[in-house]
Amino acid sequence: MVLVLTTGVLGYRFISNFTWLDAIYMTAITVTTVGFSEVGPLSTEAKIFTVLLIISSVFIFAFSLSLITEYILSRNSLQLLKKKKVKERIDKLTDHVILCGFGRNGRQAAERLKTYKRPFVVIERDKEVIDKYVEEDILFVEGDANEDEILNSAGICRAQYLISAMPDDAANLFVVLSARQMNADLFIISRASLVTSQKKLVLAGANKVIMPDRIGGDHMASLVVMPNLITFMDELGTVGKNLTNLEEVDIADFKETVEHKSLRELDLRKKTGCTIIGYIDPDGKYTINPEADLQLRPKSKVIVLGRPEQIRKLHQMFHV
Repeated sequence: MVLVLTTGVLGYRFISNFTWLDAIYMTAITVTTVGFSEVGPLSTEAKIFTVLLIISSVFIFAFSLSLITEYILSRNSLQLLKKKKVKERIDKLTDHVILCGFGRNGRQAAERLKTYKRPFVVIERDKEVIDKYVEEDILFVEGDANEDEILNSAGICRAQYLISAMPDDAANLFVVLSARQMNADLFIISRASLVTSQKKLVLAGANKVIMPDRIGGDHMASLVVMPNLITFMDELGTVGKNLTNLEEVDIADFKETVEHKSLRELDLRKKTGCTIIGYIDPDGKYTINPEADLQLRPKSKVIVLGRPEQIRKLHQMFHV
C-alpha cells in the first residue's frame, strides 16, 4: 500500500509536472476511485500511468483489506477459542474453590491454593487484571461475582469452597447471599473491613469471616509482646516450593488398617518423624496435643507437624 501511494505521488509529480500537493491529491482520488475531476489535463503517458495505478491499487488495496479483516477475525476467534477451553476445564472441576476478586488478598489466596495444588476458579471483572495473569495458568471467569450467571459459569453447584475477597463489604455480602442460595453445602469464607459487617456476613451465610486489618494489627502487637513465639509460628506456616511444615490428614488416608486404633498404635513419629499436634473428631471438635491413647474414629482428621522432608515421607508412605 505504501509502495502504491509513493509510486502514484512520484509519477504525477514527474510525468505531469504537478506540484507535490496536486500529486498527492491526484494519487488519493485515483487509488480510492472517488471520481473527482483532475487538477489539470493529462498527457498520454499520464493517462496510461493512471490506468495502471488504478488497476494495481484496486488489487493491492483489496488484498490488504482482506488481510486486515482476516487478522481481526482470527484474533477474535483465538479469544473465543481460549474462553471455550477455559470453560471446558471449569466444567470438569468438582469440589474446587471459587475465588471472588483478584486483588491483594485474592492473589495471596491463589498462591497458597496453587502451592497445595487445590483446583480453583477466579471471578474477576477487571479485564486488565485477567490479561496480566492469564499466562500463569489460572482459570478466570470475567464478570461480576454478584451475578448468578457468573457464579454458575464458575461451577458453584459443584464447588466445595467459596472465598469472597473483594475490598467492598457490600459486594461480599451480596456474593455470600447469592452463593448460599445456590449451594447450601458450600463452605463460604468472606473478607470484611468493618466490624459491623462481620455479623451481617455470618447471617447472610458465611461460615468464616476474616478481617485482614485486625489480623495484621494483632500480629504486629504480638511481635512486641512475644516476638520469638510469633516468629516461630511464622516459620511453621512458611510455604515454599512444595514445602510445608504443617499438614492436615484425613484418617481415611491411613487406610482401613488404622481405623478405630489409637494414636499410639498409629505411631507416625516412628514411621515418618512427624508429630501429631491436633485431632479433629467427626463432629468438628478440636483437641490440641491429643493423648497417645486417643482412639481414632472414621471421618476424623489429624494435624501433623514436621520438617518438609518428614512431610514428604508421610505423603509417600500413606499416599496422601
